[in-house]
Amino acid sequence: MSTFITRLETSGDGVRVAVKDLIDVEGVPTTAGCKAVADNAKPALADAPCMAGARAAGARIIGKANLHELAFGTTGLNQWFGSPTNPLDATLVPGGSSSGSAVAVANGEADVAYGSDTGGSIRVPSACCGTTGLKTTWGRIPVDGVWPLAASLDSVGPMARDLGGVVLGMQLLEPAFEVAPGAAMSVGRMRLACDPAIDAAIDRVLAAAELDVVDVELPGWRAAYRAGVTILLAEAYQADQHLDRAGVGDEVAARIDSGFAVTREEVENARQVQTEWKAELARLFEQVQTIALPTLVSFPPTVARPHDVDLTRATLPVNLGGNPALALPVPAGALPTSLQLVGPEGSEELLCATGLVLEAAAATAR
Repeated sequence: MSTFITRLETSGDGVRVAVKDLIDVEGVPTTAGCKAVADNAKPALADAPCMAGARAAGARIIGKANLHELAFGTTGLNQWFGSPTNPLDATLVPGGSSSGSAVAVANGEADVAYGSDTGGSIRVPSACCGTTGLKTTWGRIPVDGVWPLAASLDSVGPMARDLGGVVLGMQLLEPAFEVAPGAAMSVGRMRLACDPAIDAAIDRVLAAAELDVVDVELPGWRAAYRAGVTILLAEAYQADQHLDRAGVGDEVAARIDSGFAVTREEVENARQVQTEWKAELARLFEQVQTIALPTLVSFPPTVARPHDVDLTRATLPVNLGGNPALALPVPAGALPTSLQLVGPEGSEELLCATGLVLEAAAATAR
């Protein structure tokens, strides 16, 4: 099992925090899970700014967590540093890219983990490992000192076993953070092409929570997904094109190089779709306060057949919008299932308040 790339010695009784190894921690090299980066990495001269709250609170930084190489993949498997083992089922992928962060909290090695999310990299591993994660509003948490994947989509957020841990993680990232006094008064239920067992599990929890749920549609979802892919590929190429391909896995190297083929016109068209998508989301959030949908539309693939396909179909459009989104586990039998709750920009407080209601309902909806 390779949950951590670097373990750190700590003492005291502060909150135990695992940090994804693309976030700078003073005195520790940042590898981004990549041999080409690790071979030239020097100890970071300073913490990334997002670490300031944890340091001020006396948190114990227990290690740099493993990840999908360069944060550019959703299985969470890593050929250079080994792959974290899914604690629910070792035959399943842990999900990525923040795989080590999800496994660290699932196994109880950390109280809170920091992950990054560009197209689903906090929410996908949370869904695969049966944990909870919060993708924050783009720009709310600083990403200086964080190895980039796609700068206009990247975000940092907390991961934990449950909502209480996620709230604690937000309070470390943003010390003034407080959960909203009440849950969302209205929830829009959006449906994607999805495994029926996943949809049924989400519907059971929403019913048990006794929230006001109405069906909603977002016609621009597919176009937003395609535009998100275009922007992510183009920006990832800009971020990582300089790396020695001998130190980059073939799968990830092929993804980086595919960004070279993205034209300026395609990026401009994708940006226009992004503008229209943001407006579509804003209109919907005038009708409902949050949107509920699956985090994954299928159950996690196996390590033996890690088809890294469609795992971001329910998550990447959220990044294109810049919105916050919470992933929390819901019961659906033996395999992990996750409900995704999306809110307007800056609504993390409301998402956490609503998530607490849903978490309690999930415990009774088995």
